[in-house]
Amino acid sequence: MKRKHRVFRILAAAVLLSAVLYVILVNVLVSAALVPAFMRRLDAFQRITEESYAAQVQTSDIQVNHQLALNETEEWLETVRMQKISVTTGDGYTLIAAEFFPPETTADMQTGTETAQYGSAASPVISKTTAAAQTGADSDGHRWALILHGYTGWKEEMYPFACRYQRQGYHVIVPDLRCQGESEGDFIGMGWTDHFDCRLWIAYILRQDPDAVIVIHGQSMGAATALMMAGEADASAHIAAVVSDSAYTDAYAMFGDKIKDWFHLPAFPLVDSARLALLARGGYDLLDASAIDAVAKSKVPTLFIHGAADVMIPSRMSEELYAAASCPKELLIIDGAGHGQPQDKDPEAYYGTIEAFLAKYAGSPRDNRAEL
Repeated sequence: MKRKHRVFRILAAAVLLSAVLYVILVNVLVSAALVPAFMRRLDAFQRITEESYAAQVQTSDIQVNHQLALNETEEWLETVRMQKISVTTGDGYTLIAAEFFPPETTADMQTGTETAQYGSAASPVISKTTAAAQTGADSDGHRWALILHGYTGWKEEMYPFACRYQRQGYHVIVPDLRCQGESEGDFIGMGWTDHFDCRLWIAYILRQDPDAVIVIHGQSMGAATALMMAGEADASAHIAAVVSDSAYTDAYAMFGDKIKDWFHLPAFPLVDSARLALLARGGYDLLDASAIDAVAKSKVPTLFIHGAADVMIPSRMSEELYAAASCPKELLIIDGAGHGQPQDKDPEAYYGTIEAFLAKYAGSPRDNRAEL
């Protein structure tokens, strides 16, 4: 009998130890995927960056076009009028963005700081504003662009897009999303916390220009963020169009894929356990971060773009988003382009399609809704 009790205690201890180790593993995975500071300590950030680069298409035309865009952007940065601005989230984090002024405007170039709490998409509650630039509207129709980077990205990598929009007469805001670049935060938001945070940038724009017509252009996670913003029931009527480049359908599916790809572990049951750990630690549910649910409710005209050779986020995801979308929509698939490479594979098709789409839909912020 004593031997049976001892065996039982040993088994119980083994089960308890296994459970503890599993919980530790799940929390390490969450941190390794969503906490940049922890990722750097594990060298996960560098490894993921290297693997992502290796998965890109490395054809000469893409490389040449990419370098040309970088050269053009460097020259542009030497002359464009810009300033750094910040907002503070309701949970106390400071988010940073670069603001680029269109050629025709005059502006106070002091750094702008705005503190806000979360409110509705149309009118967040503003608690304080200091040294905000009073820029007025541009002479070409109050046009603004909010440009959003992807997972583990930063605002500077989106400057080539800002260059294109600014030279078309847009006033451009390019933020570092929560927990990335210069912005503070606890966990990468996979588009969910980001789509709340980006309401603050919409509020900032509307304080400068109450008649603003806003285009949101996002890439990868930034595209998913844009789609979630447009799908909100109280999405600002000033959001005239979305350009979704290389978006995923939902964060839950992406997290499961990356657990397998990056950490060589099974998605089940780890992704569901990670979801619970993230809910407890980060305050959001991966299941909520669903771009495909958002587009089904969106009324904002949306252009979906994807590279046919994307192995990070397969092009079928943009096809599924396009099929599910209830808004005015178009789909552009660029052959031979990897993840985030459509603009480098075929810049003429990429920017030409965007220009035509925005000419069609990005007029008065309320005109497009009236057509539905």
